Amino acid sequence: MSVFQFLKSKSFFLQLTIAIIGLLIFIFGLKYWLGFSTNHDQKIQVPNLHKMSLESVTKKLNELNLDFKVIDSASFNPNYPKKSVIEQSPEAGDFVKEKRKIYLTLNPSKYRDVTIPDLNGKTKRQAISHLRSIGFNVGTNYTYVNDIGKDVVRGLRYKSNILNKGDKLPLNTIIDLVLGDGNN
Repeated sequence: MSVFQFLKSKSFFLQLTIAIIGLLIFIFGLKYWLGFSTNHDQKIQVPNLHKMSLESVTKKLNELNLDFKVIDSASFNPNYPKKSVIEQSPEAGDFVKEKRKIYLTLNPSKYRDVTIPDLNGKTKRQAISHLRSIGFNVGTNYTYVNDIGKDVVRGLRYKSNILNKGDKLPLNTIIDLVLGDGNN
């Protein structure tokens, strides 16, 4: 029997029909099973977790059968409570399925600490620029000491305490300058 005769035979068409029916049954069965096992029609709306503490987040997400994971702490934001949620992914209002993880970014409890540089002998302008560039605020309460250099930095103060090179203070701290008065 040649190939062309076999392709025209009844047994070939019978086997082809059985294969097509089997494939269709497999495809529809797979579609039904995937829809059932992946909770295809389920939608849970993600709540707004911004400014919530971890205890509140845990309670809220457990009610909705969702999980969460803290992925990072951002830079301190004074507009948010300490250890509260600043960002979330997926965003509030998005739809997810049960047991989906919500990824959270928390607000640290304070600004990060910055090391005090050695500014002794720098001009007032240089010191102010340097302190601002590394994240400090410079106060306008200058203290003048007897020194030959006018407006030359002779020290740094924080709340009347003298600061030394290498000390650490939180970002955005107000530092006052101790300057020379130009008299000797």
